[in-house]
Amino acid sequence: MDHLYEETCERFTELLASSLPVPGGGGASALVASIGIALGDMVGELTAGKKKYADIEGEIRILMEKAQDLRKKLLQCIDEDAQAFDPLSKAYGIAKDDPERDSILEKCLHDAAEAPLKIFDLSCQSIEILKQFAEKGSRMVLSDAATGIAFAKAAMLGAAVNVRVNTKLMKDRDHADALDKQIEEGLSRYSKEADEVYESVFVQLVYQKNK
Repeated sequence: MDHLYEETCERFTELLASSLPVPGGGGASALVASIGIALGDMVGELTAGKKKYADIEGEIRILMEKAQDLRKKLLQCIDEDAQAFDPLSKAYGIAKDDPERDSILEKCLHDAAEAPLKIFDLSCQSIEILKQFAEKGSRMVLSDAATGIAFAKAAMLGAAVNVRVNTKLMKDRDHADALDKQIEEGLSRYSKEADEVYESVFVQLVYQKNK
C-alpha cells in the first residue's frame, strides 16, 4: 500500500501502536481532524435539500465543498508527516563528531515542523467551518457538528505539540520563535472558539431534553 491513509483502521492503529517511527502524533492528529471535518460535511449532507433550510442551501453547499477539500488535504498530511519525520529520526543516528551533523539535523527539524504546522492550520480552518455547520446546519445533527469540532480541537492541540517538539531543538531561534508565536496565537483563538461552540451545543441539547 502506497499511502498510510489508505490503510484500514485496524492496520493504521496497529502501526501507530508499534515501535516504528511513523505514523506518530502528527499523522494521528491529521486523521482525527479529517474525521472531524467529515462530520461537518455529513451535517451539510443532511441539511442540503431540506425545505426548512432552503434559504441557506447555497451557503451549506459552499461549506460542504470546503469541508471535502480540507478532509482530503488532512489525509494527505498523514503521509507528509511521515515523509518529513523519517529523515529526522535517521539524523539523530549520525555520529556526534560528524561535522555535518548539526546542519543536517537543523534542516530535518525545519522540515519535520512543516507537516504538523500544516495540520495545525488545517485543523484551525476545520474549526471555522464546523462552527458554521453548528450554527446553520440541521438541528437533528447538531451533536455531530459538536463532535466534529471537538475532534478538530484535539487535532489542533496534537499538531501544536508536534511543532513544538521540533522548534525546541532548532538552532535558528528566530525561525523557531516565529513558529511558536503562530502556534500560540492559533491556540488562543481557536481553542476558545471550539469550546464556545461545543458548550453552546451541549447546553442546547440539555435544554431540549428538559423542555
